[in-house]
Amino acid sequence: MNQTTTRLSRRRLLQTAASVLVLLIPGAAASPATPTPAQPRGPFYPDRLPLDKDNDLVRVEGRDDLASGEITDLWGNVLDVNGRPVEGALVEIWQCDANSRYIHRRDDRRAPRDPNFQGYGRFETAADGRYRFRTIKPVPYPGRAPHIHVAVRVPGSRRLVTQMYVKGAPENRWDWLLNGVADDAARERLIVDFKPAEEPARAKLRAQFDIVLT
Repeated sequence: MNQTTTRLSRRRLLQTAASVLVLLIPGAAASPATPTPAQPRGPFYPDRLPLDKDNDLVRVEGRDDLASGEITDLWGNVLDVNGRPVEGALVEIWQCDANSRYIHRRDDRRAPRDPNFQGYGRFETAADGRYRFRTIKPVPYPGRAPHIHVAVRVPGSRRLVTQMYVKGAPENRWDWLLNGVADDAARERLIVDFKPAEEPARAKLRAQFDIVLT
Protein backbone atom coordinates (compact mmCIF):
# COMPACT_ATOMS: atom_id res chain seq x y z
CA MET A 1 0.00 0.00 0.00
CA ASN A 2 1.57 3.34 -1.03
CA GLN A 3 1.66 6.50 1.08
CA THR A 4 -1.23 8.19 -0.78
CA THR A 5 -3.49 5.16 -0.32
CA THR A 6 -2.60 5.04 3.37
CA ARG A 7 -3.54 8.71 3.83
CA LEU A 8 -6.89 8.17 2.02
CA SER A 9 -7.70 5.11 4.14
CA ARG A 10 -6.90 6.99 7.34
CA ARG A 11 -9.10 9.90 6.22
CA ARG A 12 -12.04 7.57 5.53
CA LEU A 13 -11.59 5.96 8.94
CA LEU A 14 -11.63 9.35 10.68
CA GLN A 15 -14.72 10.43 8.72
CA THR A 16 -16.54 7.23 9.69
CA ALA A 17 -15.56 7.62 13.34
CA ALA A 18 -16.79 11.23 13.35
CA SER A 19 -20.12 10.17 11.85
CA VAL A 20 -20.59 7.51 14.54
CA LEU A 21 -19.69 10.02 17.26
CA VAL A 22 -22.32 12.45 15.98
CA LEU A 23 -24.96 9.73 16.23
CA LEU A 24 -23.92 8.86 19.78
CA ILE A 25 -23.98 12.40 21.19
CA PRO A 26 -27.56 13.43 22.18
CA GLY A 27 -28.72 16.41 20.14
CA ALA A 28 -25.59 16.51 18.01
CA ALA A 29 -27.47 15.55 14.84
CA ALA A 30 -30.42 17.83 15.59
CA SER A 31 -31.33 20.32 12.88
CA PRO A 32 -33.18 23.65 13.16
CA ALA A 33 -36.97 23.42 12.94
CA THR A 34 -39.73 25.91 12.16
CA PRO A 35 -41.28 27.08 15.44
CA THR A 36 -44.95 26.28 15.95
CA PRO A 37 -46.90 29.52 15.33
CA ALA A 38 -49.00 30.95 18.13
CA GLN A 39 -52.77 31.23 17.74
CA PRO A 40 -55.41 32.95 19.91
CA ARG A 41 -56.59 31.02 22.95
CA GLY A 42 -60.23 31.55 21.93
CA PRO A 43 -63.20 32.35 24.16
CA PHE A 44 -63.84 28.81 25.42
CA TYR A 45 -60.87 27.79 27.53
CA PRO A 46 -62.78 25.96 30.29
CA ASP A 47 -64.08 28.40 32.88
CA ARG A 48 -64.50 25.46 35.25
CA LEU A 49 -61.97 22.66 34.90
CA PRO A 50 -63.44 19.15 35.10
CA LEU A 51 -62.61 17.12 38.19
CA ASP A 52 -61.18 14.52 35.81
CA LYS A 53 -58.41 16.30 33.88
CA ASP A 54 -56.01 13.53 32.89
CA ASN A 55 -54.89 12.74 29.34
CA ASP A 56 -57.86 10.47 28.47
CA LEU A 57 -60.66 12.77 27.32
CA VAL A 58 -63.01 10.04 26.08
CA ARG A 59 -63.59 8.36 29.44
CA VAL A 60 -64.88 10.42 32.34
CA GLU A 61 -64.28 9.06 35.83
CA GLY A 62 -67.46 7.61 37.29
CA ARG A 63 -69.16 7.06 33.91
CA ASP A 64 -69.37 3.77 31.99
CA ASP A 65 -69.74 4.99 28.39
CA LEU A 66 -67.08 6.45 26.11
CA ALA A 67 -67.44 9.82 24.42
CA SER A 68 -69.18 10.09 21.05
CA GLY A 69 -66.98 10.74 18.03
CA GLU A 70 -63.99 9.16 16.31
CA ILE A 71 -61.64 8.22 19.14
CA THR A 72 -58.12 9.36 18.35
CA ASP A 73 -54.70 8.62 19.80
CA LEU A 74 -53.08 12.08 19.68
CA TRP A 75 -49.38 12.29 20.44
CA GLY A 76 -46.32 14.31 19.61
CA ASN A 77 -42.97 15.67 20.73
CA VAL A 78 -42.26 18.98 22.41
CA LEU A 79 -38.95 20.19 20.97
CA ASP A 80 -36.75 23.27 20.97
CA VAL A 81 -35.69 24.93 17.70
CA ASN A 82 -32.62 22.68 17.53
CA GLY A 83 -34.78 19.54 17.60
CA ARG A 84 -33.95 18.61 21.21
CA PRO A 85 -36.76 17.22 23.43
CA VAL A 86 -38.12 19.51 26.14
CA GLU A 87 -38.59 17.90 29.55
CA GLY A 88 -41.16 19.14 32.07
CA ALA A 89 -43.45 20.85 29.53
CA LEU A 90 -47.09 20.96 30.64
CA VAL A 91 -49.24 20.31 27.56
CA GLU A 92 -52.95 21.21 27.77
CA ILE A 93 -55.61 20.52 25.15
CA TRP A 94 -59.28 21.51 25.02
CA GLN A 95 -61.91 21.16 22.30
CA CYS A 96 -65.61 20.90 21.66
CA ASP A 97 -67.38 17.55 21.84
CA ALA A 98 -68.99 15.67 18.94
CA ASN A 99 -72.01 18.02 19.22
CA SER A 100 -69.73 21.08 18.90
CA ARG A 101 -70.17 22.05 22.55
CA TYR A 102 -67.41 23.36 24.80
CA ILE A 103 -67.19 23.12 28.59
CA HIS A 104 -67.95 26.78 29.13
CA ARG A 105 -70.94 28.71 30.44
CA ARG A 106 -70.83 31.12 27.50
CA ASP A 107 -71.28 28.26 25.03
CA ASP A 108 -75.06 28.29 25.40
CA ARG A 109 -76.18 26.81 22.09
CA ARG A 110 -79.07 24.34 22.21
CA ALA A 111 -77.13 21.28 21.14
CA PRO A 112 -76.78 18.86 24.07
CA ARG A 113 -73.34 18.50 25.62
CA ASP A 114 -71.81 15.01 25.64
CA PRO A 115 -71.51 14.10 29.35
CA ASN A 116 -68.98 11.38 28.49
CA PHE A 117 -66.46 13.79 26.95
CA GLN A 118 -63.96 15.36 29.32
CA GLY A 119 -63.34 18.35 27.03
CA TYR A 120 -59.96 19.20 28.59
CA GLY A 121 -56.79 17.28 29.44
CA ARG A 122 -53.19 17.79 30.48
CA PHE A 123 -49.90 15.91 30.27
CA GLU A 124 -46.37 16.68 31.49
CA THR A 125 -43.48 15.56 29.31
CA ALA A 126 -40.62 13.41 30.59
CA ALA A 127 -37.00 13.49 29.34
CA ASP A 128 -38.05 12.29 25.87
CA GLY A 129 -40.30 15.34 25.38
CA ARG A 130 -43.26 13.20 24.29
CA TYR A 131 -46.91 13.73 25.20
CA ARG A 132 -50.00 11.63 24.52
CA PHE A 133 -53.78 12.06 24.72
CA ARG A 134 -56.81 9.96 23.88
CA THR A 135 -59.48 12.26 22.51
CA ILE A 136 -61.81 12.57 19.50
CA LYS A 137 -61.17 13.82 16.01
CA PRO A 138 -62.27 17.46 16.11
CA VAL A 139 -65.52 18.45 14.41
CA PRO A 140 -66.47 21.79 12.83
CA TYR A 141 -67.62 24.54 15.14
CA PRO A 142 -69.93 27.31 13.80
CA GLY A 143 -67.68 29.64 11.82
CA ARG A 144 -64.53 27.55 12.37
CA ALA A 145 -62.72 24.60 10.84
CA PRO A 146 -62.28 21.50 13.04
CA HIS A 147 -59.51 22.22 15.52
CA ILE A 148 -58.02 21.38 18.91
CA HIS A 149 -56.65 24.09 21.18
CA VAL A 150 -53.18 23.42 22.59
CA ALA A 151 -51.19 25.24 25.25
CA VAL A 152 -47.63 24.44 26.34
CA ARG A 153 -45.96 25.89 29.40
CA VAL A 154 -42.33 25.32 30.38
CA PRO A 155 -41.04 26.69 33.72
CA GLY A 156 -39.18 29.93 33.11
CA SER A 157 -40.50 30.34 29.56
CA ARG A 158 -43.44 32.07 27.96
CA ARG A 159 -46.55 29.96 27.44
CA LEU A 160 -47.28 28.95 23.85
CA VAL A 161 -50.95 28.79 22.84
CA THR A 162 -51.83 27.43 19.42
CA GLN A 163 -54.40 25.35 17.52
CA MET A 164 -54.10 22.21 15.41
CA TYR A 165 -56.27 21.47 12.37
CA VAL A 166 -57.34 18.40 10.38
CA LYS A 167 -55.61 17.72 7.09
CA GLY A 168 -58.13 17.61 4.25
CA ALA A 169 -60.97 19.32 6.13
CA PRO A 170 -62.81 21.50 3.56
CA GLU A 171 -63.31 24.23 6.15
CA ASN A 172 -59.53 24.83 6.21
CA ARG A 173 -59.88 26.84 2.99
CA TRP A 174 -61.77 29.65 4.65
CA ASP A 175 -60.84 29.43 8.33
CA TRP A 176 -59.59 32.94 9.08
CA LEU A 177 -57.28 31.97 11.94
CA LEU A 178 -55.55 29.19 10.02
CA ASN A 179 -55.16 31.32 6.90
CA GLY A 180 -53.98 34.23 9.01
CA VAL A 181 -50.63 32.41 9.30
CA ALA A 182 -48.87 33.97 6.31
CA ASP A 183 -45.81 31.70 6.18
CA ASP A 184 -46.60 28.47 4.31
CA ALA A 185 -44.19 26.29 6.30
CA ALA A 186 -45.47 27.62 9.62
CA ARG A 187 -49.10 27.14 8.57
CA GLU A 188 -48.41 23.54 7.54
CA ARG A 189 -47.08 22.85 11.05
CA LEU A 190 -50.64 23.34 12.33
CA ILE A 191 -52.29 20.87 9.92
CA VAL A 192 -52.31 17.25 11.11
CA ASP A 193 -53.03 14.02 9.24
CA PHE A 194 -55.49 11.70 11.01
CA LYS A 195 -54.71 8.10 10.03
CA PRO A 196 -56.07 4.66 10.98
CA ALA A 197 -54.84 3.73 14.45
CA GLU A 198 -52.19 1.09 15.08
CA GLU A 199 -53.99 0.05 18.29
CA PRO A 200 -57.66 -0.31 17.22
CA ALA A 201 -58.68 -1.51 20.68
CA ARG A 202 -57.60 1.88 22.06
CA ALA A 203 -58.58 4.26 19.27
CA LYS A 204 -59.92 4.41 15.71
CA LEU A 205 -57.47 7.08 14.52
CA ARG A 206 -53.98 8.34 15.33
CA ALA A 207 -52.49 11.77 14.80
CA GLN A 208 -49.07 13.26 15.48
CA PHE A 209 -48.62 16.95 16.31
CA ASP A 210 -45.05 17.96 17.11
CA ILE A 211 -44.63 21.29 18.91
CA VAL A 212 -41.48 23.39 18.43
CA LEU A 213 -40.82 26.06 21.04
CA THR A 214 -38.67 29.15 20.60
